[in-house]
Amino acid sequence: MAASASPVSAGATAATKRLTLIATILGSSIAILDGSVVSVALPSIQRSLGGGLAGQQWVSNAYLLTLGSLILLGGSLGDIFGERRIFALGVGGFGAASLLCALAPTIGLLVAFRALQGIAGALLTPSSLALIVATFPDRERGPAIGTWTAWGTIAGALGPLVAGAILNVASWRWIFVINLPLVVACLWLIRKAIPPARAARAHRKVDIVGALLCVLGLGGTVFALIEQPRLGWSSFAVTGSLVGGVALFIAFLIYESRVKDPMLKLDLFKSRNFAVGNVETLALYGGLSALFFFLVLYLQQVARYTPLQSGLALLPESVVMFALSSRFGALADRHGPRLFMGVGPLVAGAGMLMLLTVGVHVSYLTTVLPAILIFSLGLSMTVAPLTAAVLAGVQESEAGIASAVNNAVARVAGLIATVTVGALVAAQFSASLDESLKGRPLTKAGQAAVAEAKQLTLGRPSVAGVPPREAVAITAGSNAASLDAFRVGIGVAGGLVIVGGLIGAAGIRNPRRVVRAEHCNGGQLAGAPLDAAGLHAPASA
Repeated sequence: MAASASPVSAGATAATKRLTLIATILGSSIAILDGSVVSVALPSIQRSLGGGLAGQQWVSNAYLLTLGSLILLGGSLGDIFGERRIFALGVGGFGAASLLCALAPTIGLLVAFRALQGIAGALLTPSSLALIVATFPDRERGPAIGTWTAWGTIAGALGPLVAGAILNVASWRWIFVINLPLVVACLWLIRKAIPPARAARAHRKVDIVGALLCVLGLGGTVFALIEQPRLGWSSFAVTGSLVGGVALFIAFLIYESRVKDPMLKLDLFKSRNFAVGNVETLALYGGLSALFFFLVLYLQQVARYTPLQSGLALLPESVVMFALSSRFGALADRHGPRLFMGVGPLVAGAGMLMLLTVGVHVSYLTTVLPAILIFSLGLSMTVAPLTAAVLAGVQESEAGIASAVNNAVARVAGLIATVTVGALVAAQFSASLDESLKGRPLTKAGQAAVAEAKQLTLGRPSVAGVPPREAVAITAGSNAASLDAFRVGIGVAGGLVIVGGLIGAAGIRNPRRVVRAEHCNGGQLAGAPLDAAGLHAPASA
């Protein structure tokens, strides 16, 4: 949220400003770092706690479910009760949930604790920007937010490397433990530097009903898509959850259109650019989330990369984004965002589709790296113009909530795309494995190995105790099925990104209200655009 509940910038000292900025960087970086760290650790978590592909999806998506559903509510709570209080509650809650994740004895409890992390993230993410707005006067706010965004980008880039380094020498549980010193430092800074603020707009009601409808609606749909490969469509748990989830989400939209103080302001979607931009956001961020989720699993579980190697494999994306995003933003400011919103996803999608050439034995330099570089180039062309076009589609006074909605759409896109593509990947794996073993009689040990392979999906099952020839056939079949399934997943993810570009090219109009794309270089990956914080470009710019 852009609006401050109680501006303190007029009386803030230089030390207060500096320490507040450090606190907000620490707080938001904890959440950004955690997301990228966990993605690299998923194979290690699966080997330790089990759960197969469904367990890995739940560990990732339980966090995205609560974060994406509640991030708008988190911004409202900051308006009502004060950003300092909500930020501290979010940071402290994130630390407590991280400790619980580190101690989780089962995959089910880990999923539950990840959901708690998402709730805490929904509190700290919007309130960190609001604290910067409240602390820094207009002339100093731009550089402060730029610094905050840059460190968020760095945190996202460091995440896979940190995870890989930790997993090379210690248990996956330490990826959650590393949050705790950062949380303690952040809470100390909040207590020392940020003065208690009197909450404004106390008359505004908290949209609890809307939040519950959103969480339950998305949760029911996600449960059905993740568990369908295991339980089948004939299971009432699957069909009931899907129908109930869709119905509750529709009820959420209807409720938000009628309630006095909605957490999702549906009137914003009457703007063409805002509506089209968010549809493109849904496709783009959904595709890139599915790419990173399944690429990490494939590299570790099939290609046998170490966690550190898989983390390094993703590093070029962050480097290219950091180097080029603001430059393409400046070009979009000169020529309008529509061209870049159309061409960028096409380039990114082409890079993703290059990964269709990978085999079971992956050469990073000749197959993965060129694809990642081209994908990253296209992503750099897209995120800043996309964010700018979305914000320019609304009035200046609505820029904060518009940015928050777009951020929520990006998170939910990752959630929905990962589970939807995951269902297709699991179905393709099972079909390919069954085809490769068709007509071959299997011992009980072999049948158990096949069942394990179908639960894991991308990877090789244990064939201990299986007769040698049978073991060779199951391993070869699992490798081939993993490759087929990965190609289906990447093909769908790349197609999503390309469709997003076509939507942008056809639907976006270069806006009348000026929003500088150069100042939206983090997109919805890290930080926040300056326009959302009240620093609007002059109309003549």
